[in-house]
Amino acid sequence: MSETLQLLRKVPVFEGLPEDQLEWFLSRSQELQMKPGEIYAHQGAPADAMFVVLEGEVQGRGELAGDTVILPIPAGSVTGILPFSRMKNFTLGGRAVTDAHLLRFPASLFPELVQKSPELATRLVGLMSDRIRETTRFEQQRDRLAALGKLSAGLAHELNNPASAAKRASSQLRDLLKRVRDASHELGKFDLTPKQRAEIERLEASLTQTGASPLDPLAASDLEDQLDSLLRSHGQNDMWQLAADLARRNFRPEALEQLFLNLDADTARAALVRISTSLEISGLLNEIESSASRISDLVRAIKEYTFMDQAPLQNVDVVKTLENTLTILNHKLKHGVTVRRDYRETSLSVNSFGSELSQVWTNLIDNAIDAMGGQGELYVRTYRDDNCVVVEIADNGPGISPEVMPHIYEPFFTTKGVGEGTGLGLDTVKRIIRKHHGTIQVRSKPGDTCFQVWLPVAGVAAS
Repeated sequence: MSETLQLLRKVPVFEGLPEDQLEWFLSRSQELQMKPGEIYAHQGAPADAMFVVLEGEVQGRGELAGDTVILPIPAGSVTGILPFSRMKNFTLGGRAVTDAHLLRFPASLFPELVQKSPELATRLVGLMSDRIRETTRFEQQRDRLAALGKLSAGLAHELNNPASAAKRASSQLRDLLKRVRDASHELGKFDLTPKQRAEIERLEASLTQTGASPLDPLAASDLEDQLDSLLRSHGQNDMWQLAADLARRNFRPEALEQLFLNLDADTARAALVRISTSLEISGLLNEIESSASRISDLVRAIKEYTFMDQAPLQNVDVVKTLENTLTILNHKLKHGVTVRRDYRETSLSVNSFGSELSQVWTNLIDNAIDAMGGQGELYVRTYRDDNCVVVEIADNGPGISPEVMPHIYEPFFTTKGVGEGTGLGLDTVKRIIRKHHGTIQVRSKPGDTCFQVWLPVAGVAAS
């Protein structure tokens, strides 16, 4: 026993304790001599003992929220359940990595341990606090990485759509540029008067200019039929695509009729082929411009969402951060969620760590979308109340049950399935809001759940 006692003295938690207390602890502990691979605790088994690793190395291993966790536990560590812990079952299993020498102290003797060695009990409580902080940090980091992964996947999809559209349009442009050159060459074979040439160029320019208001589908279909009939009446039976393009631009049949009055049938056809090709080129250029603008808007939103290249603490426009968050989460919104906005016209600014504020809106909006199952109405409202900016994020989902409501801000509490949530979202939200000297409130009933965030207006001292 003297050798084991010497090893126990070297464990930091037991260092410097009176000899009689060490001997009492050792007399009530079971010594375990472990071989590599041997298990001293099973994941999920009742947490009925504390373990002191005297020699060798052991390992905590198990599945948590769908992830495999492997935690090295070197000599000098204390693991298992600790005094005053609420642990009911071992969250991880324990096994030896090398030859190991352990002490197993029964949890049933914790009350006696507190009486016999208050100092040791105090140290173990401190160790438990450190463990909780480390576990919380680990879970928060995992939660942030999971959230980042979801955002990244959504943004990749949002960026891929316009990028693919621009690439597809660029590829089609190559063929169309050859076609418009051929059409221009064919038109050049005819002996056109300056007036005829000017008429063709005027018609082409009027059709390719942007900004025309589109017709409703029924009116566009009727106009397409009229234009197609007119083209057929002049022997152009294979130009139905041109009729559709002209109809989308609200081109009147009388203007097309004028072209046939000024040109013979062959010349008019050559002109229409070039005009039709020019219209396709114009449409593709508009698509490329729209795609590039969408990509640019997303990149801008990402930079503003993360407050990239900006001071960490600054006056932040609340509405702007909300809009950037809605842009970032558009991949989840666009498949069935309608966003209702109610913003005050005056600017509402708070002194904030901007990226953290974005995290608050992301968690609240993401939770609302999930609560509605991706189908419903999301309400975003901002206003000023005395010296506070108030942000309300509400949804018309099923609501939060009375049984769940008291626990929503508790760390690690979640109603989601395994691997879908860590239970740190609202805990993180509350901590960030407190850091900004604000408060958060919630009211909920079926069809109406509203989170209300209060933050001091920029320039107003927090009370």
